[in-house]
Amino acid sequence: MNARSSHRLPAHRRLTLALAAPVAALILSLAVASIALVLSGSNPFPAYGRMFSYGFELETLVDMVNRATPLYLSAVAVAIGFRMNLFNIGVEGQYILASIIAAQVAAELSLPAPLHLTVIILVGMATGSVWALIAGVLKVTRGIHEVISTIMLNAISISLVVAMLFRQWDVPDESLNQETAEIPPSGRMPDLNGFVELFTREIGKGRVLWGFVIVAIIIGILYWIYVARTRPGYDLRASGINPLAAEASGVSPKRTIIVAMALSGAVGGLVGLPEVLGRDYAYGLQFTQNLGFAGIAVALLGQNHPGGIAIGALVFGFLDSAAPILDVHGDAPQEIVEIMKGIIIFAAVITYVVVQRRRQDEEARAASLAMASSDSEPPPETTSNTPESDTRPAT
Repeated sequence: MNARSSHRLPAHRRLTLALAAPVAALILSLAVASIALVLSGSNPFPAYGRMFSYGFELETLVDMVNRATPLYLSAVAVAIGFRMNLFNIGVEGQYILASIIAAQVAAELSLPAPLHLTVIILVGMATGSVWALIAGVLKVTRGIHEVISTIMLNAISISLVVAMLFRQWDVPDESLNQETAEIPPSGRMPDLNGFVELFTREIGKGRVLWGFVIVAIIIGILYWIYVARTRPGYDLRASGINPLAAEASGVSPKRTIIVAMALSGAVGGLVGLPEVLGRDYAYGLQFTQNLGFAGIAVALLGQNHPGGIAIGALVFGFLDSAAPILDVHGDAPQEIVEIMKGIIIFAAVITYVVVQRRRQDEEARAASLAMASSDSEPPPETTSNTPESDTRPAT
């Protein structure tokens, strides 16, 4: 057994510590939301019961996955930056700009379906990557913090999109329903209703499960492989943990920053495509916003791990999908879900710090025990390969 494995915690203990933060955040959010409901004159038990009953209907689960898909992509984009200690708060602007450009390119092209979809996805990724690279270049060349530059880039991209919709792609009316040209059928992502209905019943209420969830799963797998199983991913993590030590070992911090921002922006450019390719088939002013900021919360809840991020995205998707039933039956205002989200984020940050300290203490204790055990063992016997004639004293 080598020194590294001797002081690592057992797998079940590491799993327990990894789950402690999100589970504690969920429990605390339910407790605080229950207090809020009681203070507002509502009974939390019927509200939660109806919410969970409605939330596990097939149509609501379809909505949950559809809402979780862009949140997952947004959180992965943020997590790539977090791994490098970069706070890419510009995912919002990256996906908005990427979505409108990808939608317009998709509407102008006439290609076979698989190639058409591939081009759209690549255009979205390239746009998001280039937009994020601006912040990366400003950081490594001028020392401008990425939070400042990405916030400004968000404002620029949103204003640019509005200008493009109202002027470059002008339409006769001046309503708020301005949008790009419609994407032809060859550029639309097929839905997964038929596959799901093989194992369940027919999906009703006009619900459609977006096929882009498959792309999100692939992105999550690639993210895990890159971060955990490749040398560039190791350099990225090492630079985030200790940039001075990483640089001393030959890792270029500037190059790593550029790579991290480019990859983060590329994934960020995909966030809006599930909606563009699976529902609207165009980009308009009614396009969903704030997914970039929500991705920060999901990344924090998932502790930057692709599996944890998936759970966090599904939790947020479930809350969004099940919340409307509260207003319908008058059990509670659906705004209680926003309270739960806020508490989840707040509690996740606090419990994450506490769990990390606990894990470091346990690993340090395990390392000290391993060192004490190795010191108590007798030294190995040494054998000499020197011939006996050479060891005899000279006469």
